[in-house]
Amino acid sequence: MITSLQNEQVKQVVALHKNKGRSLSREYLVEGKRFVREALLRKAKIRIIYFVNNKEVNNLVEEASLLGITVQEVSGPVMKKMAATEEPQGILAVISMTPSDWPDIFGGPEKAFAKRDDIMLILDNIQDPGNLGTILRTALAADVRRIILTKGTVDLYNPKVLRSSMGAIFSQTILTNKEPAEIVNFCHQHNFILAVSTMDGESVFAARTKEIYPLALVIGNEATGVSEFLVKKAGKKFSIPMFNQVDSLNAAMATGIFLYELRRQQGFL
Repeated sequence: MITSLQNEQVKQVVALHKNKGRSLSREYLVEGKRFVREALLRKAKIRIIYFVNNKEVNNLVEEASLLGITVQEVSGPVMKKMAATEEPQGILAVISMTPSDWPDIFGGPEKAFAKRDDIMLILDNIQDPGNLGTILRTALAADVRRIILTKGTVDLYNPKVLRSSMGAIFSQTILTNKEPAEIVNFCHQHNFILAVSTMDGESVFAARTKEIYPLALVIGNEATGVSEFLVKKAGKKFSIPMFNQVDSLNAAMATGIFLYELRRQQGFL
C-alpha cells in the first residue's frame, strides 16, 4: 500500500491534473466508481487503478484485476492528494490516450464513407470544460459519435471535461486540434454539408433538414460564435428562435436543441 505523499507514483498522478503533465505522459485520469466502471466496460487502455480498500470499490478492483489490469492500494490521504475532486470516491484510473485522426472517423480507411443520415459535430474553440463535457454527453445521447475539435478548444482530457462527459468519450471518435481548413476539406471529400449555428441563420425548426445529409454541424465559441472562416464556407446556417431580448444560449444547451431537432426530423425520435 502506498502511504507516502512523496511517493513517485503519487507525483506522476498529480501531474495529470495539468495539461502539461498529460501531454508529456500521453495519459489522463478518470475518477469515481461510475467512470472507472465505464472505462472497464468500454475497454479503455487502463494502465493502473489506484484504490482505497473499502466495500464500495472492491468489486471494481477485483474485476480489473481479473482483466489483468494493475491495481494498487493507497491510503486515504494519498487518494485525496491524487484525486482532482474535492471528495474522491476511493478509486481512480490512469488511462493511455488513444488519439484519433481522419482515417478513424468512419472506423478505418476501409469504411471511408458517410451514411445518408450521418451527423458529425464540429466544436469550434469551445473554452469552458463543463460545456465541452456536457456537449459530448449530449451528442452521444443523440447518437452522434463523430466529433471534431478545432485548434484552440479546451483540452479534451481536462478533468472537468471528463467528469461532465460521464464517460461519453469512450464511445465516440473525437479528433482534436484540427484547423478549420482541414475540416472543410474533409467535408468536401466526403460529401458532408457544412452547417453552422449563427444568429442570422434559418430556424432549425423550420428548415427541411432531411434534404441536407450527411451533415457536419458547427457549434461555436461561447462568446464569439463560429469562426468567420467556417461561416463563409458553410452551405447552411441554422439558428434557434429566442424571445424576450435573449440573444444567446449556453453552448451545451444549444447543441442539445440542434441535435435533437435534427434527429426528430430524421424520424429517429
